[in-house]
Amino acid sequence: MSEKTILKLQLPTDPLWVKNVVESNIEEILTDHAFCEQKAASNAITLIVQNPNLSELVQEMALLVQEEMDHFKRVHDIILERGYILGRERKDNYVNELRKFIIIGGGREAQLIDRLLFSAMIEARSCERFKVLSENINDDQLATFYHELMISEATHYSMFIRLAKKYAEEIDVEARWKQFLEYEAQVIQNYGKGETIHG
Repeated sequence: MSEKTILKLQLPTDPLWVKNVVESNIEEILTDHAFCEQKAASNAITLIVQNPNLSELVQEMALLVQEEMDHFKRVHDIILERGYILGRERKDNYVNELRKFIIIGGGREAQLIDRLLFSAMIEARSCERFKVLSENINDDQLATFYHELMISEATHYSMFIRLAKKYAEEIDVEARWKQFLEYEAQVIQNYGKGETIHG
């Protein structure tokens, strides 16, 4: 998978992040990953609550909640297998910075499209991180696991983009997505050094 052509991310993660940070902090990474899955499920629930009249979105988000919580349990199973316990939730500074780009006000359509593109952006970066993990981690179980999740995240990214295009009437989704990509490129420069999925 080429992030440039499929995900269009402008700044790739340095594979040294895996060797220098992840492999010496597996417990931290797994705990953070578990909470990323839980937050993704919560985000999907919020989209349902805010848009109950959009039946296709509700159906897609209901399925996504189930899948994300299944991923949460699978990560938690790995945590338990390795003799760890789920730690406290980690603050996700990357996601919090991305959230600042969401339009506040501006009507329901603008808010919905931005929320969908915000979600797509997180899925795209998570997909890219999982790809880097799967290709560079010296741990067969996690390499296989993250390769599988990479494919799943790419599907989620595509779904959010598709829904944004479906529900946009006055907003140019391609133009707004380009703005998200440019903003994310500035944000991600400060990450890729910490022991979290987006850190």
